[in-house]
Amino acid sequence: MGLLDGKKGLVFGIANDRSIAWHVAKTLMDAGATCGFAYMPGAKNLHRVKTCLEAGGITDAWLNACDATKDEDLDATFEAAREKYDTIDFLIHSIAYADRVYLKPGKFTETPRDVFAQALDISAYTLIAMANRARKMMPHGGSIIGMTYYGSQKVFPGYNVMGVAKAALEANSRYLASELGQQGIRVNTISAGPLKTLSAMAVGGVEEIFEWVEKKSPLRRNVEAEEVGKTALYLISDLSSGVTGENIFVDSGYNIAGL
Repeated sequence: MGLLDGKKGLVFGIANDRSIAWHVAKTLMDAGATCGFAYMPGAKNLHRVKTCLEAGGITDAWLNACDATKDEDLDATFEAAREKYDTIDFLIHSIAYADRVYLKPGKFTETPRDVFAQALDISAYTLIAMANRARKMMPHGGSIIGMTYYGSQKVFPGYNVMGVAKAALEANSRYLASELGQQGIRVNTISAGPLKTLSAMAVGGVEEIFEWVEKKSPLRRNVEAEEVGKTALYLISDLSSGVTGENIFVDSGYNIAGL
């Protein structure tokens, strides 16, 4: 018996086999869950997702193209998911974007209005938009998880507008947790340490961040993506039935270090 036997949910954010969303989904599926996947439209993106899933031994997953910045795409995706699954038990939000031109040390002050708005829309507002649709498919409660990073709370030169967007994402999760709790829906975020994902490698100075975490975190190492997956498993399962509105760090303890 798997910890998540019979559980069904949607995963947004797989780009390739390095994606946090993939490692989370694989951990959940290994525990018995059924995952459906929404990906950014485009033949190239579909190929990447299929390649990732097939390498993981998954050949029959439900896939649906969805541009999360478009309400009509979100409506169509959740309606298609309803037809496929009827109800769901969890939602994984693992999408974020900001123009990499402004993800460099010394560029935050120059952030244009449209770049700021786009980063907040894709990285933060979409959690609200997805939760609003997911709740209608969670008649018996459920669990929603967003992925964030410590740059939301402390300054990491180069993270810039993404730090602001992640701070908004974390605040969104708390307000969602407050409103959806009476429906038995829990909302939490996971703050993962730096991982070599496509989005992380777009941040200027990221290699220095990897080196610094290895030197200064209590565990003296960077985290593995599988460790983020195991924390997601906890938050999706009944083991965390009393946990909502929290931001859980999976960063080798780096966030507790003062120097």
